[in-house]
Amino acid sequence: MSTTDDPSQPRAGRKEWLGLGLLVLPSLLLFMMLTILFLAIPHIAADLRPSSTQMLWIVDIYGFLMAGFLVAMGTLGDRVGRRLVFTAGSGVFAVVSFVAAYTGDPGWMIFWRAVLGVAAAAVMPATLGLIFSMFLNARQRGIAIGAWAASISVGVALGPLLSGVLLEVFTWRSTFLISVPVMALVAVFAPFVLPEHRDQNAGRLDLFSVGLLLATLLPLVYGVKTLAKDDSFTVAIGAVAVGVAFGVWFVLRQLRSAAPLLDVRLFANRTVSGALSVYILAALAMGGTYLMFTQYLQLVADLSPLQTGLSILPAALVLVGVSMVVPILARKVRPGFVIAGGLAIQVVGYLMLTQVESTAGLPLLIAGFIVLYPAVNPAMALTTGLVVGSVPPAKAGAASGLATTANDLGLSLGVALIGSIGVATYRDGIDLPGGLPADVAASARESLDGAVSAAQGLPLDVSAAVLEPARAAFTSGLNLGAVIAAVIAAVGAVLAATRLRHVPPTGAPAEAPVPADRSTVDA
Repeated sequence: MSTTDDPSQPRAGRKEWLGLGLLVLPSLLLFMMLTILFLAIPHIAADLRPSSTQMLWIVDIYGFLMAGFLVAMGTLGDRVGRRLVFTAGSGVFAVVSFVAAYTGDPGWMIFWRAVLGVAAAAVMPATLGLIFSMFLNARQRGIAIGAWAASISVGVALGPLLSGVLLEVFTWRSTFLISVPVMALVAVFAPFVLPEHRDQNAGRLDLFSVGLLLATLLPLVYGVKTLAKDDSFTVAIGAVAVGVAFGVWFVLRQLRSAAPLLDVRLFANRTVSGALSVYILAALAMGGTYLMFTQYLQLVADLSPLQTGLSILPAALVLVGVSMVVPILARKVRPGFVIAGGLAIQVVGYLMLTQVESTAGLPLLIAGFIVLYPAVNPAMALTTGLVVGSVPPAKAGAASGLATTANDLGLSLGVALIGSIGVATYRDGIDLPGGLPADVAASARESLDGAVSAAQGLPLDVSAAVLEPARAAFTSGLNLGAVIAAVIAAVGAVLAATRLRHVPPTGAPAEAPVPADRSTVDA
């Protein structure tokens, strides 16, 4: 993929750059919504009083549905118009965010969060698809994609920061209301600054394949998340098996279809398969570590929501700087090597987290996060362009949906896998003293949240006897989770350096197609 200036490539003007700002804004917001509830969970639980299962779905259903519908919505945008789908999704998101903010029932909250996930899935593929339609000059397109990828990274980082500020002043409902004016603004101005683009040869949307994709993702992620529960191992394995079975059915249907929802033959392209593999691994390592990082700040270091958000700010600022440098570096160095270098730096950050202690461990934790979080940007910024640039331009919407699905699914699986490892380590490692009330001991053994809640109102010496071993057990889980994340990032670095080494720097002349990619050109 070349970004050298070519007189035959028309350059974008002021209207296109204004349109980019309108596309970056919802991208930042929608991924911010993946993490904004991390700090609001205790407040929602106290107000709505959901069961533990309901709370799980309130947090996760948004990401699950977003991942499940991304490819379908990208294909729908190719068929009926990317701007139309983008505008409609933005409007629905604004309205439903307002409704969800004033919902008082846990069941309805789960439903509205699910609708928000579908609306987000309508918006995200259209953002990248429209970027490819608006920026025909390869160099400008690289800058635009870098800004888009940086907005996603910053959104994930700013979720807890903004949540901390809002919770310090308002109630948890403000974490939903913040979306209303932003998405309403996007929906109103989109028809004026964004061009419409559709694929005249787009086939029909295969709704049955959409159902199969959801039936693959939901049981798979749910099964991984429940592996750490002592009494749910059989249920978890069964859910994973169901997800795998539906996944096989989905792949077979796509191979037999004349107009597949997802052309799985594209994975024969070593650039597509290599980039997506690296993308998922990078997000997988980050997802679980991110959640445990925020939990440590609140429950081990005992920071307020605002202090927790501010602790994330340095890493977010460094990430913004990295996002500006990465596209420039990729013009001189092969993207695969740039991505591999970022993941190698992440390994260092994860290894720093393995040395964090439950007492006086906060400085090292924050320093490790500053090292590892910005280093994920090369994978997010460059792999997306590699995937979308490897398919025909008319399929950019569906390809961007596939790339975003990889990121979203990787984050969700990371939370499930590494989070489950952390929970299992906590339960196996907590060593409570004898003589505690039975209900206090049971709550403390269940989770660190339970230990903190049970310790409230107890005498200081009894409270310390509960919290100290609980925090030490949680920190052990964080240390082990960081080891797993370091291994995953290291594997991703090796894959990036080997599977993507054939991709030239974005500033170099395009290389001739290699025979291994011929099937993708035909597709």
